[in-house]
Amino acid sequence: MARRRRLRIAGVSHHVIQRGNNRMEIFRSDDDREVFLAMLRDASTRRRLEIHSYALMNNHVHLVVTPRTTTALEKTMQSVGFRYARHVNQCYARTGTLYEGRYRAMVIDTERYLFTCMRYVELNPVRAGLVSRPEAYYWTSYMANAFGAPDALVTPHPLYSSLAPTPAARQRCWRAVCAAALPAEELDRVRAAVHRGDALGAVVLPDIDKEVSEI
Repeated sequence: MARRRRLRIAGVSHHVIQRGNNRMEIFRSDDDREVFLAMLRDASTRRRLEIHSYALMNNHVHLVVTPRTTTALEKTMQSVGFRYARHVNQCYARTGTLYEGRYRAMVIDTERYLFTCMRYVELNPVRAGLVSRPEAYYWTSYMANAFGAPDALVTPHPLYSSLAPTPAARQRCWRAVCAAALPAEELDRVRAAVHRGDALGAVVLPDIDKEVSEI
């Protein structure tokens, strides 16, 4: 069967996921995570891929990104995938495939859905039961978006920047948005869309306007 053609749209945000082969761990230590982030910073800068949110889990990676060229996403993921797999194989004296095939990428085709995707990514460690609060997990973009912690990997999306006029107010807005878990039906839609590689924009954040307006 022929591979399904990827949607590659410059200037349009995407939700990306890369899993370990057979759901194996792709990060065995914090040093591995640091290496991966350094490689991702290097490749995304060179290829003009803006990263707005991320989460490094034990056996998979989530990203919310905006490519500035039609090849930015593909070339960034190819570069990081090859270099990081080589790092793991050398460090742990292993051979074979590290990843579960190609990365999956879902086009975020409405503005409101961007916040759902970012929220989905940054709350992933909480849903997985690794922590009880998103700020307790170091390997995501939550601290940058919610508290202004320095993170050279994160480029604020224009919609995030439009939440409020000052950084402190935007961070308060984002903490409010992430305070509640995503409803089960939204989680199911996100997971199904990522699995198929479909564009998804029908999900609506039910109370985001109210949450932001009350900050």
